[in-house]
Amino acid sequence: MTAPTAQNRPAQQPSAAEPDTLVSLRGVNKYFGDLHVLREVDLDIARGEVVVIIGPSGSGKSTLCRTINRLEQIDSGEILLDRVPLPAEGKELAALRSEVGMVFQSFNLFAHMTILDNVTLGPIRVRGQKKADAEKAARRLLDRVGVGSQADKMPAQLSGGQQQRAAIARALAMEPKVLLFDEPTSALDPEMVTEVLETMKELAATGMTMVVVTHEMGFARSAANRVIFMDAGQIVEQAPPEEFFARPTSERARDFLSKILSH
Repeated sequence: MTAPTAQNRPAQQPSAAEPDTLVSLRGVNKYFGDLHVLREVDLDIARGEVVVIIGPSGSGKSTLCRTINRLEQIDSGEILLDRVPLPAEGKELAALRSEVGMVFQSFNLFAHMTILDNVTLGPIRVRGQKKADAEKAARRLLDRVGVGSQADKMPAQLSGGQQQRAAIARALAMEPKVLLFDEPTSALDPEMVTEVLETMKELAATGMTMVVVTHEMGFARSAANRVIFMDAGQIVEQAPPEEFFARPTSERARDFLSKILSH
């Protein structure tokens, strides 16, 4: 499957008033002790949109991603999924997390379970699927991300790239409304990065709503509907990729791009 280019994707300009807004953040603040890591963040993400968040280390981008499924609690503000405020705890929070998939830097697969069992665990325990149905769906997803032949192996028997693609299949098995990626290629050897990014591009082309924190500018250019640049806990600017990379409006973004694109 070939991902659409930035030039031929339909433009999306989400706002709080649009009915297809899937995720909304309003005045979100987050502190780690005295460190103010998210500062009055406002953001809308449309259903089917691919948003790539970039910025220097310590800018708050991973923290922002992790607030969307309450892996990080916010100190003030509001986050809504499908116009419903995120619950803080309990069964409602568990239900929310089944709607918001997450792919981490370090795969987070259960080492003592096969790849197939890793992918079917959520659908069986949380969704109440029958094991046979869950396994059939899991094998189809593993085939889709290119690791179907690894289904009966343990995670340690797979390469890092294969493990990360299995982790993507595990997230997809819950049929989430939105899929979050927190620097999904940063723990991979360079030759494994491409295979994971290709899998993500194919997902983007299917209309999956995705929020991706990454340093991979090529992915941002080719798969994103919108690039968000963060610095010091704030969204400094945001634009379609062709506009952002050609004509960044802030001095901070221009400085960041001059450094990262020269390597």
